[in-house]
Amino acid sequence: MQLADFLDFDAIKTALPGGSKKALLQQLAHLAGQRLGADSGAILASISEREQLGSTGFGHGVAIPHGKIDGLKQIYCLFARLSEPLDYKAIDGRPVDLIFLLLSPLDSGAEHLKALATVSRVTRHPGTLEKVRGARTRDALAAVLMGADERDAA
Repeated sequence: MQLADFLDFDAIKTALPGGSKKALLQQLAHLAGQRLGADSGAILASISEREQLGSTGFGHGVAIPHGKIDGLKQIYCLFARLSEPLDYKAIDGRPVDLIFLLLSPLDSGAEHLKALATVSRVTRHPGTLEKVRGARTRDALAAVLMGADERDAA
């Protein structure tokens, strides 16, 4: 599975205001709801429920809030770089500035896990994270993410 299979490149955000974790999750749910024509309240409920189990901030300034959504036909990912890092209660205690919102259909057990693994694989390289943080435009960010995807596929 490749990031390009499910990342919405047209919805990449280069400087999303973060504020608080709660406000960020609300923004992400709203953006995804608009892009998918889905209920943003249901999206927020799903990702908030997952956050209650433990932070999806997995370190190095990256978080992957995720959830399963009734009626969703395929896996969907929205990427945002925050204008200012925020306290996300990440595993390593570092503030988060790179967010991958991952949404999956209710019945996508293995595929959901593969998508999470794909995002994790792409973001585990410090060089990739540095390039993502340095890219100034949506197109530049998309190119960095696609490049990381292609490098990992090789």
